[in-house]
Amino acid sequence: MTKTIRSLLASLLALAAFTATAPALANTAGPAWDKFPTQRMSDLAALQNGAKLFANYCLNCHAAAFMRFNRLRDIGLTEQQIKDNLIFTGVKVGETMKTALEAKDAKEWFGALPPDLTLITRSRADGAKGSGADYVYTYLRSYYRDDTKATGWNNLVFPSVGMPHALWQLQGQQRAVFAEEKDPHDPAKKTHVFKGFEPITTGTLSQAEYNNAVADLVAFLQWMGEPNQSARARLGVWVLIFLGFFSVIAWRLNASFWKDIK
Repeated sequence: MTKTIRSLLASLLALAAFTATAPALANTAGPAWDKFPTQRMSDLAALQNGAKLFANYCLNCHAAAFMRFNRLRDIGLTEQQIKDNLIFTGVKVGETMKTALEAKDAKEWFGALPPDLTLITRSRADGAKGSGADYVYTYLRSYYRDDTKATGWNNLVFPSVGMPHALWQLQGQQRAVFAEEKDPHDPAKKTHVFKGFEPITTGTLSQAEYNNAVADLVAFLQWMGEPNQSARARLGVWVLIFLGFFSVIAWRLNASFWKDIK
């Protein structure tokens, strides 16, 4: 019986160790993610610009079915501004942010239905590489021209991606430069090493302006995944302060109640 228990415990420990190390092992491949500028989350102008970019460039194919248009009042927009600038399909301001793209057409054109983006930054988080916002921020800046793909586009972070570059007119077009180098683990083999991007054509924005626009868009996606996160963070500070004071009071009360008891 003892041997059985020991064997079971050893198996559970081995499984726990594998579970803890597997994500790290699985995510060593691919480029590192750039850090999303988190200060954008507290900038209402950035969030509003991100909402505009989302409505103009993302909502054509992707839905945000868990977010209502009128919730954008929380980032400083009025209902009239939402109607005039962000709603193009005639839906009411109280409705959810759905796309007009039919699922059948999406599967025919792209091979699959584009994912809902309400929780995209939360779903893409990776403990080994960074937050979901880091992933999307890097992904939207890593498209490059690839004539071998059906769409003419590829992505360094998501190889063979089915989605074309929706923001290419803003960024312009670029190519990825790779070099053949010896594998450090096996000198007999050669590996493709990414060396950087080279511009092909310029976009309507400079590189710095495009990076700022992507940061605004990702900030909006991050906000959309949890609209109350700023209020939650502020409330959390006050809760911790209260618990600190309460702990001191409870400690002194405990000492007073038990001071005459040995």
